[in-house]
Amino acid sequence: MKKILVMAAVCMLVSFNVFATGSQESVESGSAPEEKKLVVYSPNSEGLLNAVEKPFEEKYGIEVEFISAGTGECLKRIEAEKHDPQGDVMYGGSYATILAQRDLWADYVSKNDAYLVEAFRNESGYVTKNTLDGSVIVINKTKMAEKLPGVTITGYEDIIKYGPQLEGQIVSGDPAKSSSSFAHLTNMLIDFGGYESDAAWDKVADIFKNLKVLGSSSGVWKGVRDGEYTIGLSYEDPCLTLINDGADVEVIYMEEGVVFLPAGCAIIKDAKHPEAAKLFMDFITSKEVQEVYGMTLTNRPVYEGVKTADYMKPLDQINVKVEDTAYVSANKQNIVDRYIEMYTSLED
Repeated sequence: MKKILVMAAVCMLVSFNVFATGSQESVESGSAPEEKKLVVYSPNSEGLLNAVEKPFEEKYGIEVEFISAGTGECLKRIEAEKHDPQGDVMYGGSYATILAQRDLWADYVSKNDAYLVEAFRNESGYVTKNTLDGSVIVINKTKMAEKLPGVTITGYEDIIKYGPQLEGQIVSGDPAKSSSSFAHLTNMLIDFGGYESDAAWDKVADIFKNLKVLGSSSGVWKGVRDGEYTIGLSYEDPCLTLINDGADVEVIYMEEGVVFLPAGCAIIKDAKHPEAAKLFMDFITSKEVQEVYGMTLTNRPVYEGVKTADYMKPLDQINVKVEDTAYVSANKQNIVDRYIEMYTSLED
């Protein structure tokens, strides 16, 4: 099913006549720059990468090389290469995390910025938002029926309540290393009283004492999919993909509240292909690409008025909470340090 959706996404983009003719809010046509290659670092899913690679190459005649790795690994590489950048674009990853790395990025605002939902426009001048993703709980239905028959998990409080009965069966990534796991951590803090609330941190401790922390965020949803674990703290995109692929899982939007965060994209400072990078930023924020995101993939678009597929739960049916991205960006290390101190104390 996923392969069919990805192929549909590519076909939709290639076939759009508007790509050839252009429109006010779309990527403008015209001669491509002399730069014939673009190197993109990305933690994004295969579906997102496939949806833009071929259509972008065919439109502009620019070869795209994707280097896939986790957000943290991509940022470490960009930092190590900053005196001789080998990449041009960071495509995806936590917005707050990308925002905090100001010295790594060139200034650029997409020509489509005014057509995005106001809350997701580029107010920084250097980080482009192009999709939304939310923290979710993913459950292996067969394992859940075996371990806790008749029990329904609705949110974080149930992780606390039933955690002792599921020792070693509830998993999370490491918030100190994984951007999606860090997003779950800040989601918990928002739900239980705030980033600096002692009561909220006590709730976080109650949750994490029942969790097994894995080395990678992908290991969470893969482990639940494969029946190695019963419950995982993950994020919407790969978990909806599992359902579309027919996996024996369900996705739970926490009743305490779900934070939907924008993915951050940016042009690498002193990139060797800056004009191609600008075209890429305009491309991923165009109406046509955003429609593909919303209707054929498992990513929520940020373009005003673009609809989402039926397999995505409408936002008005979810208890949506809002993150203070400026605070999180400025205080991320403090939050990580407090998490490490808290988690270490649980192991003592």
